[in-house]
Amino acid sequence: MYYRVCGNGIAETDRQGFEENFGGIGIFDEEEWSMELKQEEAFSLNQTKEGTFFCKLETHASYLFGMFHIPLKKKKKKNFDFAVYILKDRLIFIEAGSKIKDIILTIQGRLGQEFHILKNQSKEGRSRGYTIGEFLGDFFMELVEEDTLYLASLEREIADMEEKVLQGETKHFHYQMLGIKKEISRLYCYYCQMTDVGEALASKESVCGNFSERVDRMKQEAQSLREYAMQVQDVYQSEISIRQNNIMKFLTVVTTIFLPLTLIAGWYGMNFDNMPELGWRYGYPVVAGVSLLVIIISLWFFKKKKFF
Repeated sequence: MYYRVCGNGIAETDRQGFEENFGGIGIFDEEEWSMELKQEEAFSLNQTKEGTFFCKLETHASYLFGMFHIPLKKKKKKNFDFAVYILKDRLIFIEAGSKIKDIILTIQGRLGQEFHILKNQSKEGRSRGYTIGEFLGDFFMELVEEDTLYLASLEREIADMEEKVLQGETKHFHYQMLGIKKEISRLYCYYCQMTDVGEALASKESVCGNFSERVDRMKQEAQSLREYAMQVQDVYQSEISIRQNNIMKFLTVVTTIFLPLTLIAGWYGMNFDNMPELGWRYGYPVVAGVSLLVIIISLWFFKKKKFF
């Protein structure tokens, strides 16, 4: 698939147009690119350990080469990988799927709308003077286009979990929070890597400066979400501690009430011959009354001290 950057946007072209025109964009899969390079070994997006889980951009004398591992939003644990050669007059993408093509079509549609608006504002119409550098900036901005909303959705998930914890609904909390924390950690590492990529791009293409600023803001937002998740986890631990303290308080009250009753039962369970209460007619009801009085006094005492 080939495109070229023209004055008003992006247009599809053929192989000849890609090679002859300044601002060509080519999209190859791994097999096609291996054939282009005439390599005996097949090109692989995952040929290096860093390329599998890392976003990086290497600076060479006449070009930039990058390998990217982009997390898909709304699909946790899913990613798409691609490589790109950034030359002075063209861009070469290598990917296994069709994500790059979808991004280009999105940018193409947006540029078409902008040109239509500009044309309506001016009877003669005017060219945007769109360049390959601007396309590169738009492309990387498109990679993080949905990230703000996605981070907001993660924040809502954490807020909902916090509300459930305060309401006493703690079932599967650890499992759910672990999943969110892993996703935030994945995004934070991704933004840290893309910050370095943005700085490398900005040194070559000044139009990518906005991308660096945006990624840096998202990195800070991801860091804030990590701290928020830790705070909610602390709230959960506090709620668990409060529950345990209430249980221990209840057990303490029960133990304290039954301790004197156990003493009475043990005392009169000795069955000595010279214990006058054993032969007394009213011995049993008196002991039962004393036991009941002990319970009432204990409950009154704990109520007064606000143990329950």
